[in-house]
Amino acid sequence: MKKFNIADGIYMLTLNVDDILFEGIWEIANGVTINSYIVQGEKTAIIDGVIGWDGIPETLYSNLKEIEVDPKSIDYLIINHMEPDHSGWISNFRKIKDDFTIVCTDKAAKTVSSFYGEDKILVVKEGDTLDLGNGKVLSFHPVPNVHWPDTMYTYEKGTKTLFSCDMFGAFGRMGNHCFDDELTPEEIDFFEAEGIRYYSNVMATFTPSIRKAIGKAKTLDINIIAPGHGPVYRKNPHKIIDDYSRFARYADGAGKNEVTILWGSMYGMTAKAVDYAEDILKREGIKYNKLQMPLESESEMVATVFKSAGVIIAAPTYEYKLFPPIATAINELGRKKITGKAAFRFGSYGWSGGAEKELKEIIDRNNMRWDFIESVEFEGAPKEEDLKRVEVGVLELINKIRDRVVE
Repeated sequence: MKKFNIADGIYMLTLNVDDILFEGIWEIANGVTINSYIVQGEKTAIIDGVIGWDGIPETLYSNLKEIEVDPKSIDYLIINHMEPDHSGWISNFRKIKDDFTIVCTDKAAKTVSSFYGEDKILVVKEGDTLDLGNGKVLSFHPVPNVHWPDTMYTYEKGTKTLFSCDMFGAFGRMGNHCFDDELTPEEIDFFEAEGIRYYSNVMATFTPSIRKAIGKAKTLDINIIAPGHGPVYRKNPHKIIDDYSRFARYADGAGKNEVTILWGSMYGMTAKAVDYAEDILKREGIKYNKLQMPLESESEMVATVFKSAGVIIAAPTYEYKLFPPIATAINELGRKKITGKAAFRFGSYGWSGGAEKELKEIIDRNNMRWDFIESVEFEGAPKEEDLKRVEVGVLELINKIRDRVVE
């Protein structure tokens, strides 16, 4: 665990976590940080505390001692969000100190009680404040469904620091550089990519609520954004606000100037047309990503399709339906409410079609509203005339994404 002073009387404790499935689902190949914050006035508060992934209270004790904070002086545990990566340390903290107050929203209060049996809770609502003394005043601002209904911002007025919890967060482990003004160009690109992965995997379903939370952040006078995962933004906090605004547009069909080929093939027939489509994209100078399902992880698949302005779905008919790994992938994109993408589908069939029918059923059931070019299906291996139709579809897709590009 690392410790940083991020403003007068405010400290960050941050821990890199590897080799887990985030939420029990999402592969995080590059790890993730879990950040917590300590605000010291005459009284002391911990915001979204971290003891350690092992849950040992002595870990917290030793780290607090190094920044000259006496654990027994901590009066408030502020829970911005009840997910256990932010709250799972509460019971262990009672081994250090028994007399403290949990501060949270009314919805969080219910789960604090049911998860941990706690009852000494201060419920706060929009605009409520907590004066810690010595000029440290916290205000509370619920941002429901980001990404649980209990979530809130905590804002420290003196330093103009927004503790945003999961909002404005990113996957990716941090080295020695934890602030935006310290990041190298490579680290900036890394956290951009990990921010997209984080938003698409965790937040995309709740994009309407994310937009409201962005709007609420813009009403506050912010010098520092301190999220629960990823870097702290102190040089240009509005950059991450702008990034999240852009990510919200990706969820509605915009994207980078690139195409993702989401494909699968049983015996190489559809793969022949994939190779042909790939050659066309190269010829036209279009950046593309090629994801073969089921070999790619769902985390990578969701993130890559999410950020792309156009999608090529290449999959055969399998037992009268869409090739199952592709059907599963499209359905997951639908569950994440990734809507409005420009798309083109082609694929082979043997004795009968059926893939197209199931694709439409998945798109309609999830209300995805993808903008499809007319699909191309071919019996067995693609013939010359089939490949020409694939070329027409790819070129039409390239033309269609031009007004969707948001870099």
